[in-house]
Amino acid sequence: MNLRCAIFTVSNRRMAADDTSGDLLAERLQGAGHQLVRRAIIPDGRYEIRRVLSDCIADPQVQVVIMNGGTGFAANNEVPEAVMPLLDREVPGFGELMRQLSYDDIGSSALQARSLAGFANGTLIFCLPGSMGACKLAWDGIIAEQLDYRHKPCNFVSHLN
Repeated sequence: MNLRCAIFTVSNRRMAADDTSGDLLAERLQGAGHQLVRRAIIPDGRYEIRRVLSDCIADPQVQVVIMNGGTGFAANNEVPEAVMPLLDREVPGFGELMRQLSYDDIGSSALQARSLAGFANGTLIFCLPGSMGACKLAWDGIIAEQLDYRHKPCNFVSHLN
């Protein structure tokens, strides 16, 4: 089953030419047979993030949003603060599982990743750290299976618009 997905990199420094994490996610997503319907770089700032994300939540053509970047503790990292008020339901285990996978890779620095996931208007939203390593871990260790309707005992596909 092909899902219609959006990928957004949240950064004030990245440009299309050096958006390696966005490139990795786009390649993995399309390699799994999903359709990339939107992709952009969003500047840091909770209101711009909310504007772009709200547009996707309201668009029936977008079923899944994957955001990367803006989840750390730097002053301008506001993705969790921007996204949480828009969620109808959080996926509480996602952040914990992401930190567990990251711990094996980067040790206690994994604590600084405020990864999260949830649903808004039937759209599944994942918020990941911006590093390629974290995006790879998230896709390979969690997201790929959860976007595959064949994954048992359960996946998120049946919960999407």
